[in-house]
Amino acid sequence: MEREQLIRDYVEAYNRFDVAGMLRNMDDNIVFDNISGGEVNLSVMGITAFKDQAQIATTYFTERKQTILSLKHTDESTTEIEIDYYAVLAMDFPNGLKKGDELKLKGRSVFTFEGDRIVRLRDIS
Repeated sequence: MEREQLIRDYVEAYNRFDVAGMLRNMDDNIVFDNISGGEVNLSVMGITAFKDQAQIATTYFTERKQTILSLKHTDESTTEIEIDYYAVLAMDFPNGLKKGDELKLKGRSVFTFEGDRIVRLRDIS
């Protein structure tokens, strides 16, 4: 399967809150980093840790949607997407955001592949 389709499948599963679908094309040794403001604020290693974090994250939102704006293959194993991100919070957060608040962000995700498996994912906002 082409990398572009693997990425689209992941994003569609993410938007559906479908954790099993998100994991479908991930390597057992996946490395995930969330980077905000230039700092890594979450890093997990391994499919079990990623699954656990993804399941927790589904409770944060009543709605969420990543829209792919562009897709660029940066080398033979890496593809970067630019996204619009929209979400509605399902709970109050310590930073002052409240249940029902809308989030609208721009960001990018960088996928690294080995064959047809995602081995690293970096979400950057």
